[in-house]
Amino acid sequence: MSNSHPAFELVTNAEIDSLGVSVEEYRHVTTGAQHLHIAADNPENVFLLALRTVPGDSTGVAHILEHTALCGSDKYPVRDPFFMMIRRSLNTFMNAFTSSDWTAYPFASQNRKDFDNLLSVYLDAVFFARLDPLDFAQEGHRLEFSEAGNPDSDLVYKGVVFNEMKGAMSSVSAQLWHTLSKYLFPTTTYHYNSGGEPTDIPKLSYEQLVAFYRSHYHPSNAIFMTFGDIPAAEHQAAFEERALHKFEQLEKAIAVGREDRYQAPLKVEEHYPLNGEEPSGKTHIVLSWLLGDVTDLEEALTAHLLAGVLLDNSASPLMKLLETTDLGTAPSPLVGLDDSQRELVFVCGIEGSEREHADEFEKQVLAILTEVAQNGIPYEQVAASLHQLELQQREIGGDGYPYGLQLILTALTGATHRGDAIGLLNIDTTLERLREQIKDPTFIAGKARALLLENQHRVRLVLSPDDQLATRRARAEKDQLAQIKSRLSERDRSHIIETTRALVDRQNREDDASILPKVGVEDIPAELPDVEGEKTSLGAQKLTRYSAGTNGLVYQQMVCALPELSEEEHQLLPYYCQILSEVGLGDRDYLQVQQWQTRVAGALHGFTSSRTAIDNLDTLSGHFILSGKALARNQGALTNLMQATMEQVRFDESARIRELLQQTLARREQSVVDSGHALAMAAASAGYNRAAFESHASGGLLGLRNLKGLVRDLEHKAGLQKLSMQFQAIHRKILAAPRQFLLIGEAEKLDDFSQALSPLTATPTETPANPEAPFEYKHIQALWIVNSQVNFCAKAYATVPLSHSDAAPLSVLGGFLRNGFLHRAIRERGGAYGSGAAQDSNIGVFRFFSYRDPRLGETLDDFDASLKWLAAGKHKAEQVEEAILGVIGGLDKPGSPAGEAKKNFHSALYGRSHAVRQAFRKQVTEVTLADLQRVAATYLDPNRASVAVVTGPQGRSGGLQLGLLEEQL
Repeated sequence: MSNSHPAFELVTNAEIDSLGVSVEEYRHVTTGAQHLHIAADNPENVFLLALRTVPGDSTGVAHILEHTALCGSDKYPVRDPFFMMIRRSLNTFMNAFTSSDWTAYPFASQNRKDFDNLLSVYLDAVFFARLDPLDFAQEGHRLEFSEAGNPDSDLVYKGVVFNEMKGAMSSVSAQLWHTLSKYLFPTTTYHYNSGGEPTDIPKLSYEQLVAFYRSHYHPSNAIFMTFGDIPAAEHQAAFEERALHKFEQLEKAIAVGREDRYQAPLKVEEHYPLNGEEPSGKTHIVLSWLLGDVTDLEEALTAHLLAGVLLDNSASPLMKLLETTDLGTAPSPLVGLDDSQRELVFVCGIEGSEREHADEFEKQVLAILTEVAQNGIPYEQVAASLHQLELQQREIGGDGYPYGLQLILTALTGATHRGDAIGLLNIDTTLERLREQIKDPTFIAGKARALLLENQHRVRLVLSPDDQLATRRARAEKDQLAQIKSRLSERDRSHIIETTRALVDRQNREDDASILPKVGVEDIPAELPDVEGEKTSLGAQKLTRYSAGTNGLVYQQMVCALPELSEEEHQLLPYYCQILSEVGLGDRDYLQVQQWQTRVAGALHGFTSSRTAIDNLDTLSGHFILSGKALARNQGALTNLMQATMEQVRFDESARIRELLQQTLARREQSVVDSGHALAMAAASAGYNRAAFESHASGGLLGLRNLKGLVRDLEHKAGLQKLSMQFQAIHRKILAAPRQFLLIGEAEKLDDFSQALSPLTATPTETPANPEAPFEYKHIQALWIVNSQVNFCAKAYATVPLSHSDAAPLSVLGGFLRNGFLHRAIRERGGAYGSGAAQDSNIGVFRFFSYRDPRLGETLDDFDASLKWLAAGKHKAEQVEEAILGVIGGLDKPGSPAGEAKKNFHSALYGRSHAVRQAFRKQVTEVTLADLQRVAATYLDPNRASVAVVTGPQGRSGGLQLGLLEEQL
């Protein structure tokens, strides 16, 4: 019996026991719109509305439309309803994003009133967008004179997406993928960059945007997806009443066709810009294959299994080659199977190579595949890879994206291509079939031959650095703008000036926010949700255990108090943690250990955490954690593996250690452009206290520079020997440190799990913890030069720790400044992709930041101007309430069952008990405008600010003119 609304008909449904959900697929009778509902006993309800978007060029039409659709609709004719709703909501997730063949508008909330509010705004934004030409100019692209109002000054391109994609395409990984796709998909939409190429974005006209909206943003082309405890019929009633009843069936079906297949492999070479670095040893070589249809569940899972067998770990045959070949320094960032498009793509490759190595590398890869096709893979290794697939299927996530959104995105690819979306979630039957098939020793061998060796749709891409390419591109853009200017009539010039003025007027206009729905402080739950753990003992050591619905998984951690370490050992600690679970144990080499881990564990890794005391920023404590997870049936084996990791680890595999650190360096260098704002904030904060400095010195740009030096030292035998001895010294100190344990699993198994942990107990050798030397304050004015076309700006101010009464107002202040001033000044007017401000009470620092920013000095000035606006302006009480809601939404955001237990344990470990967090939360709800003005005047004096800017060569002169001191990676 269907529980659907009369406007919908049930297509199919299924109970998925392994996920604890029921999935229902419906069709809207009139328009044919799909609705996939995942019914779950979960109060965090999730909504996603997806449109199939299939661009035929790289102008970024789908991406710019995603932005522009959120700039006002028929029912909500305000300039910026999306960002206005972010601050009028208790959402746990709210975003919009463009993929290669779909555009999605998702949100999540635990509050039913809030959910309904957001649903109303999202439905109207998608189906009844106003698409004002000025919003297209702001979000997409426009021409302006570099001196506003002066037609004799140079022309420049501006636009949020234009600048976003300049930043995104500064990433070598992004250039690698889009270049590869151009050749792998010669005829379908994947040939193009759906986000937009900066050179092509200015070619998009407003009329083309509107035409794309009318053909793609229609219910007949839409996929409604929901998760949670709201019944499907209630969702459908809202869909029908607020949107669908106004539409008829669209005759044309939007779809991506199958790619035409090559009859012979293709070899291509292209270049990427490299600024200010030595180009030798910077070439990427990748091989890629186009496989089968992603909607064929068995074919897709078989491809995943083959990819796992070849690449799961360092002992897998292909990954072993990528990590150990002398032709490159590390595996390519693209290694693996991509299942996000109509057809599956398998990629393997290396970076840190030279173009002349391409033939030999391809020969080595094909030799490995030939070996697999001829001799197969031992059953134990194939079974271990299948075990990893099962574990991924069973694990309940939710610590990044909401769990319901993770499930929805898994099903979305199938729904987009009108395949079996439910089947992508319900894979148990296919897994069972694969378990039988892998018993045939020729199964994997046959798949390697059919899918890879005999597959002629193969592309070899060599992407080499060119240290003049960025200069040529900048010159070409400048020449293009000069040519455009030379052809401008007086009327054209006046139009540009008038458009600029009209856009500024529109950005300065105060819209009536009251037409938007909202929640208020009165809707905030009185209590912060709590997860109670049981404190017991394991021998002489503490054990904290939590009962949680983990769907057959167990999570366990050994937690050691960090011992006294030298400054150099502190710098090496992150790499000790990384190496610990990646090298040999006892008489097993690292290859055997990797296979052992894959058989029994879903994950095993070491990491450190540290926090200041809640009342003293100069008191810093930390812990080393060895963390593992496994299926419940493997808990004993996981414990044995953890015991061996601590008691038998060997640091004598020098070549392995060098390879691992080279890979780490490559990954961190590639991540700079994506995390530039966080790196800039860490650099600006580093002079205030030891906790802030260690963040910069380990995970920040200073840490990256130190890692470069460390990797250089490893080119010599003496450097490797020294590092091995240092790792051994750190490990001895960790072994001697006091330890305790964390255990998370299902209630009926906790006693057995606890007893199985006994082998991890040990008698620590107490060593006196000498207080660290006082930290020497340093005023930071830093200019970090990296390989980027855009800027990331940060200003930092010393403030207070968590328990101080001003911590709550400072936390609210960040959202208040972003909502009221920074968003408009830096994103809308300045063209940056993002900006904001936030208090970090763990290090006692308040930071401003911008992200993918075309400006530099003007943005730093806007940070200061926001403080003048706060002090001088007449602000409304609802602005404070909106900022409070933002803080509470972050504090109350739920994680996975295991994630909530981990958060509770580790918070309490550093004095952030539930009572402390509840008290802080209450203080947040009581913050007033006077509090905000007072703390800003007390702590945020621009004359005392530390500044850091992360930029490329184009920003160097501007940064130096501001008095910033240049820092090189």
